[in-house]
Formats: sequence, structure tokens, C-alpha cells
Amino acid sequence: MGIITVATTPPPDLHDLDDDGDDAVRRHAEADESSRASRHWWDRNADEYQDEHGEFLGDDRFTWCPEGLDEADARLLGEVAGRTVLEIGAGAAQCSRWLLHRDARPVAVDISYRQLQHSRRIDLARGTPPVPVVQADAAVLPFADGSFDLACSAYGAVPFSADTAGLMREVHRVLRPGGRWVFSVTHPIRWAFPDEPGVEGLTAVASYFDRTPYVEQDEQGRATYVEHHRTLGDRVRELVGAGFRLLDLVEPEWPEGHEQEWGGWSPLRGRLIPGTAIFVSERD
Repeated sequence: MGIITVATTPPPDLHDLDDDGDDAVRRHAEADESSRASRHWWDRNADEYQDEHGEFLGDDRFTWCPEGLDEADARLLGEVAGRTVLEIGAGAAQCSRWLLHRDARPVAVDISYRQLQHSRRIDLARGTPPVPVVQADAAVLPFADGSFDLACSAYGAVPFSADTAGLMREVHRVLRPGGRWVFSVTHPIRWAFPDEPGVEGLTAVASYFDRTPYVEQDEQGRATYVEHHRTLGDRVRELVGAGFRLLDLVEPEWPEGHEQEWGGWSPLRGRLIPGTAIFVSERD
């Protein structure tokens, strides 16, 4: 089984996507611009991302965050054996591979064709049955109503979507009644601080309440990377408005003995302010 692609435009020519010298700004970014930027950025940077973080992520590890909280210990999804599971923003489908080996029936969705090629690379190297993968935008899921028992996302899709209220409604649509939707994102409080692992990342420099997106753009003003901010309250209202019931909000503490940095995540910052928020919800 190959990569099923559901996209409005063809995969980009990676040779045309050099973003050296892009400007970082805070400005409005519509859904189409955000989606296009995310697809191009992840296609261009998938190789580097997997090279840098592949060892931490493993080939079939389900970890929710840079703090290293694993689903094997947290069991935020509940029982997975025999369940159909949609992984959104799957990257190389490491979480789906973990689910597959525990008798779940996962489908991994990502906007980046190149990320899903890494999923195929891992499956071929391991000689294991391939994880079913689909290239699609998480805001427009190509599945029938009530197709899945569970849905999950570990730092995938949600922060990059301009219309996360709509994304929540899409997840609600494809879940069966009683299905869980669990996703992790950068803790919203981090938006007030510089994204730095050292002491310079400990002083608030921006308003937590400023929802203006973070945008990297080229010389023509075209977005090459977009990330959207929502407060904790925003996320709760999005979930409730889409028809979910919030079961838990997990803020993993930085574990003793874990010294690996990941971007702005570090032992120094992790022991003082939360780095990740995990929302555990259930469909009505």
C-alpha cells in the first residue's frame, strides 16, 4: 500500500523552497496560507527533523512531548487493542507504529508527503507491515463520519492550523460517539517567553493573550512557516464548542535525569514553567 494523497495542489519542487534569510514577524495568516506554508516547510525540513529527533522519537515509540511522557505509561487513550485510531500530524508515524504493534488499527495522516515517505522508509528497513498513511490537511479530513474509535496528535497539525475550532469539529465528525481525542501542543504560556533553552528563555517578553500568529516569510512576503497561538481557555472552548467533554489537562513535569534539550525545551526551563499541554477529551 502506498501513500494516499488528498491534496489540492501537487507536491512542491523542493529545489524551489530555500528559505534562507526569511524574516520572522507576527501577522495575520489565513487558513490557505498557513496550510500551504506548513506543507512546504515540512516537505523541505523533514529529512533534517528526522535526523535530529529520530533517535528520541524511535521507530515505534508513542511519546507525547519533549518531556518524554510515553503513552505506554500515561495510557491517555485508554484501551487501544482492536480500536481504529486516527493519528493527525503523524510525521513518520512513530505513534501509529506503536499502536499497530498493540493490535490497534491506526491510520496516520500528515500534510507533508516527505514526512510520510520517512514512514515508508522505516517500515521497509524494519521489514514490518506498513502503517496505512494518508497525505491530507487535518482541517479537511478525507474520512466518513464516525470512522474512528480514537484520535490522537502528538505536537502535530493543531499549532499550525489557522482554524483549530474547525479542526476540532472535523475530528468530532470522524469519531464515533464516546471516542477519545487526545492531543499535545506547546503549553500556551510558552508564547509569552522567548523560545530559548537557557536563562534568556525565563523572562516573559510578550503578552500571553496576543493571538497574532508567528510567521516566517520570504522576501516577497509569502509565509514559509506559520504557527498559531491559543490560550488554555481558547482550547477548552474549541473542544466544548465542537461537542467534546474535557476529561483531563495534563502538564507533564520535567523528569529527573532527563537532560536532552529540544529547541526551547530544556531541564532548566522545564523545572520552572510547563512546556507541554495535553488535552484529553471525549466525544459526546
